[in-house]
Amino acid sequence: MKIKKLKITLKEKHLVDISFDVPNSLALVGQSGSGKSLTLKALLGMLPHDMHLELESQSDFELVAGKSVALIPQNPFTALSPLTKIKKQFFIPKERVEALFEEVGLQTALLERYAPELSGGQLQRVVIAIALSSKPKLLLLDEPTTALDPEMRVMIIELLKKLQQREGFKMLFVTHDIASAKNLCEHICVIKEGRVVESGMMQSVIEAPQESYTKTLIEANFANRNFRE
Repeated sequence: MKIKKLKITLKEKHLVDISFDVPNSLALVGQSGSGKSLTLKALLGMLPHDMHLELESQSDFELVAGKSVALIPQNPFTALSPLTKIKKQFFIPKERVEALFEEVGLQTALLERYAPELSGGQLQRVVIAIALSSKPKLLLLDEPTTALDPEMRVMIIELLKKLQQREGFKMLFVTHDIASAKNLCEHICVIKEGRVVESGMMQSVIEAPQESYTKTLIEANFANRNFRE
């Protein structure tokens, strides 16, 4: 899949102007304000009305949110209704829901519970199951491990890797957390002020970044974390 052109403008000011490939799994990395969140919203068709989008893509599927494109949001605690049983937050047959719960490692008894009764890790797996219910071709990840503790973060990353191998969807991981992205994505694209400054194979870029901006991001990410987390 290729995003040949993704340009976002606001009153003739260019906010984002990028292109990138998602061969299998890509981390779109940058600091706050770099344009990565706007890129995600553009792919979901959720840009504010006053922003203009030019999008050209090349793939074997159409980019349609809720069908070929699904999202795993940053915070699982706010992604689900707290007043509705988990089972009521799916819109597919019960048998399919139960099969998805088995895939993400959850007991079906949790379907009778409400979101506040589940742990953060359980909620994130529910959100993953909901995302997979539409059988997406492209899975968008919006900082999906930020709200989790280190142990659960590793578990969710490993689960996503396993699910991708089984289901065959492509992943675009939008994040500032290179440490987590390193364990999930094969490729990386670094953006700054709405422009691509560096891209390539994840390991190559991490080991030998060509841009000072990329080097700063990497050093900041790994300064207080285990490189092999």
